[in-house]
Amino acid sequence: MKVLEKISNLAGKYMAAIVLAVAALALFVPSAVSFIKTSYVNTLLGIVMFGMGLTLKASDFKVVFSRPKDIIIGCLAQFTIMPLLAFSLTKIFGLPQDLAIGVILVGTCPGGTSSNVMTYLAKGDVALSVGMTGVSTILAPFLTPVLTYVFAGQSVDVNMMNMFMSIVKVVIVPIGAGCVVNKFFSDFTRKLEHVLPLVSVSAIVAIVAAVVAANSARIMTCGLLIVAVVILHNICGYGLGFAVGKALKLDVAKCKAVAIEVGMQNSGLATSLAGTHFASYPLATIPGAVFSVWHNISGAVFANFMADKQ
Repeated sequence: MKVLEKISNLAGKYMAAIVLAVAALALFVPSAVSFIKTSYVNTLLGIVMFGMGLTLKASDFKVVFSRPKDIIIGCLAQFTIMPLLAFSLTKIFGLPQDLAIGVILVGTCPGGTSSNVMTYLAKGDVALSVGMTGVSTILAPFLTPVLTYVFAGQSVDVNMMNMFMSIVKVVIVPIGAGCVVNKFFSDFTRKLEHVLPLVSVSAIVAIVAAVVAANSARIMTCGLLIVAVVILHNICGYGLGFAVGKALKLDVAKCKAVAIEVGMQNSGLATSLAGTHFASYPLATIPGAVFSVWHNISGAVFANFMADKQ
């Protein structure tokens, strides 16, 4: 168990580098990871969400009721800034329909699963970060389909009910199951806490590998363009999230949490939704995969930069 804990700690610490290395391998030598099929993406994302649920307790959501103003500010920022940025970037760069759908899906998804860790590293308000992640994830089955329809529905057929059910099955049910297991078998889950990062990192890496390998040829043809859009989307999310917090007179620790929650998206969910509901637009999975690689790198850098800001 001690060995697994050490490996898990290393996986969590160097997640960005691991994701980047595997993404590069999948891009340039796709056959090396071809055994990981894109059909596994939903299952892998469910594993990540179940692991997240195992770490949550009822007390983690206390902030929702004790500081509703902070949560409301954070979630409003989450579901306005990122969708609007996504839509704007698709127009500014004139993205083809496939890629535009993928970017919009990234923008309409809830906060990323690693945002809580990045907030901790940034010396931000971790309780607010956990509360925002939880609330935005619970709201996602309702808001993600609606926002996707608003920003992409004019050009593509968005089946909001099917998307709602997908998010419930892939996100809400696994997180709920994890919470229930943690509630009734807390001694067991406490023992697993130290190895959960290894499970989550492995699943995230596998998702990135599957999507990048399956689309390696297409990524090579539009790689620089989509990388530029993803980087701008993410960095502007950090900046605008922090600016909103400052404008509404939140303290610096809360501003850090809002910035990271807004900037880091659940891009694995975006990839899953693209593959499930937009199969006729094969490039739609690419923005989510690129975002998965990039935001883990930028999140670590941003957290390190913000750690000294008081």
